[in-house]
Amino acid sequence: MLDINDVSAAVVGEAIKVHRELGPGLLESVYEVVLAAGLQRSGFKVARQVPVAIEYDGLRLEGAFRVDLLVDDRLVVEIKAVEQLTKVHAKQLLTYLRLMRQPVGLLLNFSGLTMKEGIRRLVNDYRSAG
Repeated sequence: MLDINDVSAAVVGEAIKVHRELGPGLLESVYEVVLAAGLQRSGFKVARQVPVAIEYDGLRLEGAFRVDLLVDDRLVVEIKAVEQLTKVHAKQLLTYLRLMRQPVGLLLNFSGLTMKEGIRRLVNDYRSAG
């Protein structure tokens, strides 16, 4: 099993490849499908639009939200196609990480001139254990 940092690096590499090939201007759903397919072709386990339950006041609410991609059951990927990432996008991903008890997430915005400016890696109590 690859270290989470290696998984994260592979996802970023594939995102850059997708952006170079398709460019900005498409819907988030298109980038999601293409990125997932590329990662699967590379041998990663990729789940799309993963429903996640939330627990609140003794209740378990199934499918309260969905994450765009879950790679190898541990890297949460949130895909955007917006003019500019804002603090609310990062807060959204951090909330997903906390609620899913996952250590690392990537926020990928495909609308920039280059992919490099649209990559944010966020950590939730990360411990390098693989």
